[in-house]
Amino acid sequence: MTLKRRDTNRETKMKRLLTTAIGAVGLLAMSSAAQADAAAGQAAFEANGCLDCHYTEGPAREKTIEDQLAKTGPELWYAGDKFVQDWLTAWLTVPAPIRPMKFNSLTEENPGDHPALSADDAASVSDYLMSLTSGVVESGTVKVKKNAKGRVIFSKKMPCSGCHQYTGRKGEPLGGNSGPSLAEAGKRLNPDWILAYLKQPETFKPVKMMPVFVGLLSDKDMANVASYVAYFGTK
Repeated sequence: MTLKRRDTNRETKMKRLLTTAIGAVGLLAMSSAAQADAAAGQAAFEANGCLDCHYTEGPAREKTIEDQLAKTGPELWYAGDKFVQDWLTAWLTVPAPIRPMKFNSLTEENPGDHPALSADDAASVSDYLMSLTSGVVESGTVKVKKNAKGRVIFSKKMPCSGCHQYTGRKGEPLGGNSGPSLAEAGKRLNPDWILAYLKQPETFKPVKMMPVFVGLLSDKDMANVASYVAYFGTK
C-alpha cells in the first residue's frame, strides 16, 4: 500500500470517528433537552394541581372496584403511550369533555369543568405527559384505515358501540354514553396503544367496567378493531 493510500484511509477513519462523535453529542444534547422539558412540565403539572385527580407513577394501583371508584380522574402514567401530543397540547388549553358522563358515574352528566391551562403550561405539561410510558406498547403495529372487519366487530359482533359514541357512515352520531366518546379517537389516541390496551388490559386498567376481549377476539381481530377505531375523526 502506498503512503498516499494510507493517508487517505486514515482521513476516512478520522472522518467516520468525528461524525460518530458529533452524532453522539447531538443525541446527548437532545436527550438532555427532552429531560429538561419533561422536568419543567412536571413542575407545571404539580403547580396546577393536576395531582389532585391524576396519578402519574405506574404500574396501575387499582386492586378492587373500590379503588377504581375512589379515583376522581383517569390515571396518566402511560399518557405517552396513549395520546397524540398535538391533540393533548390543544386539549389542555381548551378541555372539551371526552366522556358524556362524569368520571366513574353512569348517572351524572359530565359537567365539563376540567381546568384549562395557559398555552405555555399546556405545551410544557404535554411534554411531561408524553414522557410517561409503560414500556409495553410496540410502535408501528397498527395501520390506520377504514377497516370493514373492524367495523363489524365494533358495531355488531362485540358490544363496543353500546358504550362508546362514534360517527356513523353518514356522519350521524351513534353509540352509547357510558364510556369515553370515540368519535374523534383517531386524533386523540395512538393506534398502537389501542391495540396494546385490547391485548393487555390488566396492564393499563386491572379494574374497569369495560369487558375483556382476550380469549374472545383473536390478535388479528383486535388489530382490525384498533385500525377501525383509530380511523375515527381522521377523514
